[in-house]
Amino acid sequence: MEYNTTQFNRDLLNLNIKLTQKQIFQFLRYYELLVEWNGFMNLTAITEYDEVMKKHFVDSLSLIKAFDVSKNSTVIDVGTGAGFPGLALKIAFPNLRVTLLDSLNKRIIFLNEVINELGLTDIEAIHGRAEDFAKPGKLREKFDLCVSRAVANLSTLSEYCLPYVKVGGEFISYKSEKMEEEMKIAKNAIKLLGGEFQRCEEFYLPESDIYRNLVVIKKVNLTAKKYPRKAGLPSKEPLV
Repeated sequence: MEYNTTQFNRDLLNLNIKLTQKQIFQFLRYYELLVEWNGFMNLTAITEYDEVMKKHFVDSLSLIKAFDVSKNSTVIDVGTGAGFPGLALKIAFPNLRVTLLDSLNKRIIFLNEVINELGLTDIEAIHGRAEDFAKPGKLREKFDLCVSRAVANLSTLSEYCLPYVKVGGEFISYKSEKMEEEMKIAKNAIKLLGGEFQRCEEFYLPESDIYRNLVVIKKVNLTAKKYPRKAGLPSKEPLV
C-alpha cells in the first residue's frame, strides 16, 4: 500500500529529525503491524494513519526537545504498551540501547514481532511489572534514561520509574496537560526517591493544537531500597 509521508516528513523537519528511507519504511511497517494486531488485541484506540503518525510516532520522537538522543544511552520505557515511546525512539535513533517493559505478555509478543520484522538490534522487550524489575539484582539503577507515556500521576510514575535510573541519569515523563499543580503534589515524592525536578518542556506537536509537556527529573541520589513498594501500592497510595 502507498502512504503519503509528506506530513510526517514535515513534522520530523520541525523537530530537526532526518530519517533515511529505510527508517521511514520501518515506521510504515510498524504502523501496518499495529493496525493488524489491533484487530485482535487492544493496543491503541488511535488507528487512523495520519493520527498514528502524529499522535504516536511524532509525539514519541518529541523527546529530542528534552534529551540528547545522539549519545549511546541506555533507555528503559516503563509501561510501554504498543511501544510508545521506546520502540519509536529506537527506530529513529538506532544508537540508543532500549528496554521495553510491560506487564501484559501479549503486548510483549507484539513488540517482539515488530522488533524481528524490522530487524532491530540492541532492543529487548520484557514481560513484568515495574515494581518487580526495579528490585536490586534486576534492572535497578541500570539506565541513563527512563521514559514513560503511561497515564498516572507524577508521584506514582516517579516511584515506578526513578528506581531504574542511574545517579546522574534522568526520568522523563510524557504528559498532555499543564503540570504546575501535579508538580507541587509530587515534589516531595520525587525527592524521597532520589530525584530532583529539572524543568518542563512545553510545546505543541508540529502543525497542530495538541499540547505536550515533557517533565524532566534528574536522579541525584540512590533510591532507598524500600522503593518501589509492593505491587499495586504506588498507584493506590501515591507517595506524598
